Amino acid sequence: MTSFVIALVATFILCWLAFPVLLVFLSAINFYTNIFEGRCKVYILFGKVLGVIREPGFHLLWIRLSPLVALVRFFGRIYELDMRLDQEYKRNNPVNSEEGTPMGIGVWYEMKIGNPVDYLFKNVDPRGSLQANLANAAVRCLSNLPLAEMLESRHAMSRIVRSEVSPKSEEWGYSLGSVYVRKVHFRDILMIGQIERKVVNRLRQVTSAIRQAGANQVDIITSSAERQAATEFAKARSVRPQMIGEALREIGQDADVLSAVYETLEVERLLKGGAEITLVPPRSDDLLVNLLAVDGHHLEMRKRQGPVTPSI
Repeated sequence: MTSFVIALVATFILCWLAFPVLLVFLSAINFYTNIFEGRCKVYILFGKVLGVIREPGFHLLWIRLSPLVALVRFFGRIYELDMRLDQEYKRNNPVNSEEGTPMGIGVWYEMKIGNPVDYLFKNVDPRGSLQANLANAAVRCLSNLPLAEMLESRHAMSRIVRSEVSPKSEEWGYSLGSVYVRKVHFRDILMIGQIERKVVNRLRQVTSAIRQAGANQVDIITSSAERQAATEFAKARSVRPQMIGEALREIGQDADVLSAVYETLEVERLLKGGAEITLVPPRSDDLLVNLLAVDGHHLEMRKRQGPVTPSI
């Protein structure tokens, strides 16, 4: 029993130490490899492509390629490439419109490696060459376009640039994806200032036109209301004598009521006039009336003459 336990422990320790060493040895002779998602490995032996592994997972290279892959570590090279989709934005490509306006165009595009072998051996710098080719295509294809078309039809310009660049990029192993003209802007600072001033002036004109139209509408509404009010007042003034006459005719049928109305109107007019009123008893003789009249006359004369300064 003791010998069994010792053998079990020794075997476990041996496997625990030997298995990683075995994996390192098998990896050194390219017996197997692991490919991650979006990655690719190209095996070169004696200047020739021995094989390309693009599928993610665990691969036995001696079975998939050949036992010659063991010599790649010593007489060849292994390239690991990123096959995932990438994107880039090329800003401010200088172009001129048909009218001679200096414009700047920003082009956004997607790309990924389509053929790993062509990517490695057809061009030393495929990414830089694609960027330069796209910039040249944008300048070459989009120059001398009408300014209105350049500012409005971005989808058509994007298709033109993509159709121009895509065949050449595929020769270099790159697959060009979506191409989109994202920004079209003016490059001349003086022209930008002039356009801003024109826009500001146009906004002021539009604002003043809106205000004038509103003021005219208000004037129309006001004049219409005043005209209707004047019409109604004129109708009221024309009807007023008739109404007053009918009221007085109805009142005149009763003598007492008519006398009371006239007295009320007379009192109201006296009150509005602000005159001094002296009430005399109804049964008074002529002497009292004459005295009151003379006293009122003297008081009125004094008011007209003003204050008298006594002399010494």
